[in-house]
Amino acid sequence: MPHINETTQAIPAVPTKQSNGAAKITTQEDLLKSLQGVNVSPLWAQMARLNPALPNPTTIPFIWEYDRIRPYLLHAGNLIKEEQAERRVLMLVNPEKSAPYTTDTLYAGLQLVMPRETAPAHRHSAFAVRFIIEGQGGFTAVQGRRVAMKPRDVLVTPPWNWHDHGKKGAGEEGGDDSPVIWLDGLDLPEFVHFPVHFNEHYSESRYPAKDADDSPIVFHWDKVEAKLHAEPGSWAAVPYLRENGEEIGRTIGALAERLEAGCESPAVRETASSVYHVIEGTGHSIIGDKKISWKQGDTFCIPAWHKYQHFADGKRVYLYRFHDKPMLQALGIYRYEGQDPETLAVVY
Repeated sequence: MPHINETTQAIPAVPTKQSNGAAKITTQEDLLKSLQGVNVSPLWAQMARLNPALPNPTTIPFIWEYDRIRPYLLHAGNLIKEEQAERRVLMLVNPEKSAPYTTDTLYAGLQLVMPRETAPAHRHSAFAVRFIIEGQGGFTAVQGRRVAMKPRDVLVTPPWNWHDHGKKGAGEEGGDDSPVIWLDGLDLPEFVHFPVHFNEHYSESRYPAKDADDSPIVFHWDKVEAKLHAEPGSWAAVPYLRENGEEIGRTIGALAERLEAGCESPAVRETASSVYHVIEGTGHSIIGDKKISWKQGDTFCIPAWHKYQHFADGKRVYLYRFHDKPMLQALGIYRYEGQDPETLAVVY
């Protein structure tokens, strides 16, 4: 009998029959059927899908036209009362997916608050950034500071901050009978992959707050516009950054772009996905092999690794963009076309 040392274990022979007495495994088909009974799956049969040569987003480029959606949002304002809806939002859902996917990693929605209404106070794990599209007299209160919502301003709601939104009516200082509408951007798709989202409602409709003339969560358009025009060239981009120079969020970043009449932006292909909103002007974008024409108020999405470029018509264009680049950079998986691939290697 051969000697077996203490570090050697006897390896059992591979059985030719399943324990239930099934036929012998003699073909690949027999093997695949047998594996189902032990809850395993062969990687070799799905290697190309799980390790693709290129990114394979499941969403597609798409545009949501504001003048087509706005009437439905106004109808919702009249029909869906404050007490019926915690948030009156029309989600921008990618045609290839269901909510909350605008891209594979980003959620966008158009939210409306009517005069003298309050969107009740709550807080959640998700991060939110909001671009104000229209309306006067709107306000948001975040963690005890109430700030005005002014068209073209950007407001940030960090994770787990108490927040509510409201709108002043006619007869109130700065109010009128029109609604306030803004574009929401959140990282909700991440919580499909990481099911750790918490949401909590405050005991009252409004969290105690004081008016604040300014706040770190607000980025005023006049200041951003001035920075855009201080940049040279026919195209410029200015990021929305915190006072310490960091991105507005760990998962989402944002920026504004200026594109002069008849000009084009640089062509970009990157692993980040984006949602664009047209602040002003008309033009079109080439996204992959698709041409999307847009005008003021429209919102369109660019999935990961779709090469894109913007073209302005006969008037200066301003664009707002939010994206998932901060998350990808934190995970070490941000990449752009033309980058030296050797710089991506992590050496230990």
